[in-house]
Amino acid sequence: MAAGAFSRKAGSTMEGPGLRASAGDDHVDMTESFVADDIAYLLARAAYMAAKSFNAQLRPFGVGPAEWRVLSCLAEGHPMAIGVLAELVLQKQPTLTKIVDRMEADGLVSRTEDVGDRRRVLVAITPKGRGIVSDLIAKARAHEGRILGDYGPAQQARLKSALKTLILRCEG
Repeated sequence: MAAGAFSRKAGSTMEGPGLRASAGDDHVDMTESFVADDIAYLLARAAYMAAKSFNAQLRPFGVGPAEWRVLSCLAEGHPMAIGVLAELVLQKQPTLTKIVDRMEADGLVSRTEDVGDRRRVLVAITPKGRGIVSDLIAKARAHEGRILGDYGPAQQARLKSALKTLILRCEG
């Protein structure tokens, strides 16, 4: 495989199901490769492409992908311990602590002491954060609709169910 064949430079493309990758003058047909059917690669690639196309919509709101995930996890209004939140937003706890520091400074989240355990700190969404996340959730739903638009409601439900089952299997 040519070096840089899967780079994320502007103008790079990947087509399926043959998995043809192009970056600059490099072109690689991955049809017969391991990654063409590797579930971990396919999930990662799908997640990357879906997130990449949504992330541009975050910029006008002044948040990045990590902040979006924090806000979306807290959107229901239930404060969460930083460790639980770190797992949900796919960040290491020290990294998330820094993200939450910035978000707190921006007025998007607040920290409170857990009344049941004074050693634990809970992170909660603020009214400013709730205003941003409600708009972003609507945009995320529209984005999902565009991505899954070729699938009917039953196919969408089966896909999500299969992904949730796979996540549970991988966790256990």
